[in-house]
Amino acid sequence: MRLTIDSEKLPIKLWLDDMEDGAMQQARNLANLPFAFHHIAIMADAHFGFGMPIGGILATDETIIPNAVGVDIGCGMCAVKTSLNSIDEAQLKQIMGSIRKAIPLGFKRHKKAKLHDLMPQDQKIDTLPIVKSEYNNARTQVGTLGGGNHFIEIQRGADGAVWFMIHSGSRNLGYRVANHYNKLAISLNKKWKSSIPKSWQLAYLPMDDKPGQIYYREMHYCVEFAQANRILMQERVKEAFVEHISEDIEFAEPINIAHNYAACETHFGKKVYVHRKGATRAETRDTGIIPGSQGNSSYIVCGKSNPESFNSCAHGAGRKLGRKQAQRQLNLEREKKELDKRQILHSLRGKRDLDEAPGAYKNIETVMARQQDLVDIVDILEPLAVIKG
Repeated sequence: MRLTIDSEKLPIKLWLDDMEDGAMQQARNLANLPFAFHHIAIMADAHFGFGMPIGGILATDETIIPNAVGVDIGCGMCAVKTSLNSIDEAQLKQIMGSIRKAIPLGFKRHKKAKLHDLMPQDQKIDTLPIVKSEYNNARTQVGTLGGGNHFIEIQRGADGAVWFMIHSGSRNLGYRVANHYNKLAISLNKKWKSSIPKSWQLAYLPMDDKPGQIYYREMHYCVEFAQANRILMQERVKEAFVEHISEDIEFAEPINIAHNYAACETHFGKKVYVHRKGATRAETRDTGIIPGSQGNSSYIVCGKSNPESFNSCAHGAGRKLGRKQAQRQLNLEREKKELDKRQILHSLRGKRDLDEAPGAYKNIETVMARQQDLVDIVDILEPLAVIKG
């Protein structure tokens, strides 16, 4: 931890010392919530979000905030180590071509709904109104990447082993659940004459009331859907490898984690609802994934169960430029030249792609250096080829 701010109702503990003003104000707002618990934790990759900084952790007492989870519920990472120790450019291009054919990108979806067996199985859909209404649409989106910063990347580990990594979430299902319950929370907070300013964008739902309980269950269905989404894409990527590599390939057990959700946990002797918005759980039993940009290293890590971060760590490099800002300020040819120099098969084609250029992100090595008290590095993965949503 680098800094503690004690000027608000609760302390704010920061793992960075250069947070933008807007995100800092959001952290102060969190620290003054009447139901916030113990302290606010802000990770090294933090930046401005809706209501709450992305890269923030908020623990609450018997309360849940839809905007403190966000619209891409269950968004997270999947990483798989292969038995390959070499791969050439021609094979990379063939594999990436097959992935693009098998996995819809951006706003695209499957033409036919996928089997029910590929969807989460352990929750009763009839008790989840938004999930039930979106279920058939979700069946066409399971196994699809989505847009924005979602990606599929082939990488090389420190020992030379070839990996692949997937970053994706709950697609339109999570968006619908998040928006419905955030609007409901806003309406109820107005009815209750809540003392929390509307401008904070932190409307809440009590967990002892039906709306909060249903949101919590719908949210966790979306977390499971996002995991199922990554699992299906993982199978399609494996098939692409097998199709274009002549030797037999073994695939290690996948790492599959979320970084946008809320969960009931015990911290500092109290059961609370921990909101991780762009943050990864980092208990000692957890293997985590902290990706860089498409031009920088990604990290496989092991958690240290640091109570000061509510057993959490950063979820990536974190943005230093907003999307429109990156498209205005970054030089396309310079960004492409840097990636080409490193022989990375990248996704920069035109100015609109600059929102996902390496220059739009913080230095991942700096982020990792600032959280040595939160995680140990297990492996460092270098990008070889990248597909962006």
